[in-house]
Amino acid sequence: MKGRLFVQIMVLLVVALLAGFGCSKKTSPSMTGDELSAAELREAADEISANRIYFGFDRYDLSNESKSVLNRKAELMKRYPQLQVLIAGNCDERGTEEYNLALGERRARAAYDYLVLMGVSSSQLQTVSYGKSHPVDVGHNENAWALNRRDDFSAN
Repeated sequence: MKGRLFVQIMVLLVVALLAGFGCSKKTSPSMTGDELSAAELREAADEISANRIYFGFDRYDLSNESKSVLNRKAELMKRYPQLQVLIAGNCDERGTEEYNLALGERRARAAYDYLVLMGVSSSQLQTVSYGKSHPVDVGHNENAWALNRRDDFSAN
């Protein structure tokens, strides 16, 4: 009887040891909290910077698609209030420099106002107008012009 009890205890110990150590996973060194926060912050900044919004000819009102893009930016900016975002209004090549600078400012301001309305702190935002001086497409057709009528976002 004692021998049988001894064997049962030994079997239980072996099973317990195998369960505890036999299936252990090798893990890579984990990031510290500060490193993880910095990586998350960089990802959020990259996402905010990646997506532009576009405008119609001679327009600065926000489309539903633009509002959807701005809603995502607002979520990230509220989650990471240390992010600072520059909103740059841009225009196509048509019109005078003065007119396009003013239109670019209205476009940047439209995004700014919407983000503040969505709960983003105004202290996180700045605007600038580049008018027609920063085209992404130097073509002279409607496709190029449509790509140049935009707001760019730069987060850090």
